[in-house]
Amino acid sequence: MKAIWNETVIAESDETRVVERNHYFPPESINREYFVESDNNTICPWKGEASYYHVEVDGEVNQDAAWYYPEPSKAAAEIRDHVAFWKGIRVEE
Repeated sequence: MKAIWNETVIAESDETRVVERNHYFPPESINREYFVESDNNTICPWKGEASYYHVEVDGEVNQDAAWYYPEPSKAAAEIRDHVAFWKGIRVEE
């Protein structure tokens, strides 16, 4: 699977985990040069507190376009630190 934004591959892995139709990419599969920590957090009733990244490619910023669970609930332990995407980021094979 690949995550693509602004025609740039920002993450790539054969070992994503699918939860609620979202592909969660292992932390080592993201191209860190495109990710900037966000101060935003949200709560999922069953997964726990999500943290976010802004995605920046060629000077353009897609705010809070990626999220992950640094301390997920036991039910979501398999996606600890895995990164998922939205806000126009394409995830494809």
